[in-house]
Amino acid sequence: MRTAALMIGAGPAIVLAAALSGCSSAGGSGSPVTTLMVPDLPLLADGVGRAITWENRTGEPGAGGREGEGRKGSPCIRDVPPGAVQTLMDVKGPGVIRHIWITIPDRGPEMLRNIILRMYWDHEPQPSVEVPLGDFFGVAHGRAVPLVSAWTTLTLGRGFNCFFPMPFETRARITFENDTGRPIQMFFFQIDYELVPSLPPNTGRFHAQFRRQNPTVLKEDYVIVDHVRGPGMYVGTVIGVRSLEPGWWGEGEIKMYMDGDTTHPTICGTGTEDYFCAAWGMDLYQTPYHGCTQNGSDEFCQNELVSLYRWHVLDPIRFRKSLKVTMQQIGWGYGRMFERSDDWCSTAFWYQLEPHHPFPVLPDRAARLANIFNPPAAESNPAAPG
Repeated sequence: MRTAALMIGAGPAIVLAAALSGCSSAGGSGSPVTTLMVPDLPLLADGVGRAITWENRTGEPGAGGREGEGRKGSPCIRDVPPGAVQTLMDVKGPGVIRHIWITIPDRGPEMLRNIILRMYWDHEPQPSVEVPLGDFFGVAHGRAVPLVSAWTTLTLGRGFNCFFPMPFETRARITFENDTGRPIQMFFFQIDYELVPSLPPNTGRFHAQFRRQNPTVLKEDYVIVDHVRGPGMYVGTVIGVRSLEPGWWGEGEIKMYMDGDTTHPTICGTGTEDYFCAAWGMDLYQTPYHGCTQNGSDEFCQNELVSLYRWHVLDPIRFRKSLKVTMQQIGWGYGRMFERSDDWCSTAFWYQLEPHHPFPVLPDRAARLANIFNPPAAESNPAAPG
């Protein structure tokens, strides 16, 4: 039987096909290979669809839309006070979350950087996902810009959607923390999921982790994620850059240290824009698997905000024991490469078996917001870099 980990990387349409075609952890009577070989047939699985909303907080059958005598009586969470942690989902498994939709009326940087999403699988005490709202859905710097991609979308810059499959065996719990310092007046959401008979024992759990380093350290690679335990697969990166000096900032190479690599990585790219499937600099573009949603001006100037995404849908990075992902801090200017120090943030997305290594401490509110409000005017024509 092909493993669930292999099928997750095959594309959104056939993710976890084995688990959803009725196979059991011992192999079962279903045939996942046959399911994958005949995509034109509407084969019906044993799972059942459910949805969590504020009106149906447990996803119970026949329990949706009961408020207001069925006339849209309570479509959202209202008046979440500062510091509160609100539970969005807490259900028993086995199951697979298929889609998360969220919207809020105020989509400024204070909200997108200080509403913190956390997700817990199978009674783990530590979250497997801990990411600010905007960064989780694929855009950096607290900017709600339109995004259309394979795994996440910001439809019209207002509707936040995530389509990463998120399997769980015994329990799925999703919360958000209001760390904005003021009440959240309205929080709309819907979480669509399936309950399934069982999951294969090697089904990876979804993880996402946010980091920021402002500024980065000269001649030290920026760490996107570290201490990831295998077996697993790396499936995506969201990067935000605020250039702290003029010139091209993205000459650095991505490095993926796998399965005991020390000095040198197994996978090493050729440049930052190359990892995001572009070339010779950066501009605005969007595709299903990679894109740039913020890029400032046409010049490589100081204090510009850049936001990029890269989904490894068709090319997941598989590892057996461990993974560390970094990006060099190297630029280009005046005919040569030079070491740089810029402001970087990132969100890493991956699957692995639990338990996971504890995450580093999430940057606090001040660190998450620093310098993303109306950055100083971009500067050009710099002195030659040192």
